[in-house]
Order: sequence, then C-alpha cells, then structure tokens
Amino acid sequence: MRNRPLVLTTESARHPFRKMLPPHVLRVAEGDAAGRRKRPVDDDSDWKLFALSFCAFFTAFYSFIF
Repeated sequence: MRNRPLVLTTESARHPFRKMLPPHVLRVAEGDAAGRRKRPVDDDSDWKLFALSFCAFFTAFYSFIF
C-alpha cells in the first residue's frame, strides 16, 4: 500500500496529474497579473486582413483568367 501526502484538490485541477500536485504549484501569483502593462490596442488589424484577403483573391482571380 502506498502512502501519499494529503493534497487538497481544487475544482480547476480536473486532470488526474494536476490533482496530485500540491496546491502551491497551481497557485497564481497575484503580483504577476497586476505588474503587467497593457499592450496598445492594434486598431488596424481589420484593414490589414481586408487588404491581404483582397490581394490574395485578386492574384488568384487574375492568374486564372490569364
């Protein structure tokens, strides 16, 4: 019979391996999330996607015609 240390599981640890881990391994440090700076919002990503899609469609359509 194996002796296992008492490990209190959390509901977020659904995988059997994660349930065996001690609680301090799964704990998220509060200072990491607060210390990060927010990245600037990239507002032109829709225009870039539109231009890329338009160029790809135009190239494919043009190559099939000629």
